[in-house]
Amino acid sequence: MSERNTVLRSMHDVGLAAWFGGSLMGAVGLNGAAQGHSDSWRDNARIASDGWAKWTPVNAAAIGAHLIGTSGLLAVNASRVATQKGVAASTVAKTVVTGAALAATAYARMLGKKIELASSEDPQDSQEAAGSFDTGKAERHLSYAQWLVPALTGGLLILNALHGEQQRPAEQARGMWERARDLSPHMPSRDRWSHHGC
Repeated sequence: MSERNTVLRSMHDVGLAAWFGGSLMGAVGLNGAAQGHSDSWRDNARIASDGWAKWTPVNAAAIGAHLIGTSGLLAVNASRVATQKGVAASTVAKTVVTGAALAATAYARMLGKKIELASSEDPQDSQEAAGSFDTGKAERHLSYAQWLVPALTGGLLILNALHGEQQRPAEQARGMWERARDLSPHMPSRDRWSHHGC
């Protein structure tokens, strides 16, 4: 009932771990340290922006690895999704949360780029920022978005744990039997078969 897909699982799990851990560390550690660095908003914002800019390529690679792993695991487990009761629902939930996490990550990065522009030492950049968007509003939105990313990716970790439980042989057998009963309501229950076998 099961086969090894070590590379795909590793890409899925390591990518998600880096996505979650990096976003949480950035919100708690990097942004927290930058805020207390000096009395200058510009200096603090620039430190945080520099840190996030360095992390962005690593984060993009982690997200890419996670998505490749996710797609591959979905392909090799397509039959379980179709035949094991509960797997399709958890897969849909995971897909929705993944989409929300991607959107939140992109939105946070967009806001971060605005703060980076506003805090730039180049006067032309800061003038452009002042004329194109409200820096205070961008910073307020970023303060929420920075926590939304680890919350959503943490939710993915929980759903991933659920998927792991659903892959237990006993869970697969029960889920497939229940799906078969849903399609053929007149089939006897597992309990009835158990009693006949005694």
